[in-house]
Amino acid sequence: MTWAPTGPTNIELRKLIRTLEKASKEHGARIWADVARRLARPRRARAEVNVGKIDGLARRGVIQENETVLVPGKVLGGGLITVPVRVAAWRFSESARKKIEAAGGECLTIEELLEENPKGSNVRIIE
Repeated sequence: MTWAPTGPTNIELRKLIRTLEKASKEHGARIWADVARRLARPRRARAEVNVGKIDGLARRGVIQENETVLVPGKVLGGGLITVPVRVAAWRFSESARKKIEAAGGECLTIEELLEENPKGSNVRIIE
């Protein structure tokens, strides 16, 4: 018997990956296929980004004011965030959500972002 990768076992994540792949084809937006591929990685290789990193990128001008930050994984509460940033992710830790909202930012799920922005314009993926 040979070993074959099965992908994520979380049913919600599998549905999201299929939805992103479908949206990529329907809207001609390659960004969603890229996010789906990143989310399909093993959990140990999936992105985990601290709010301090998001703050640093926003203050250096890497993240523009009109952009939404997309983390294909989990946002963690390490560090401080002082800039109001709109963040979409698969998961948020409770402390990360509180810090982003306290700074005047917004937390979205990837599904919510896909629904309001099917073309994926003004979205910056960070890992």
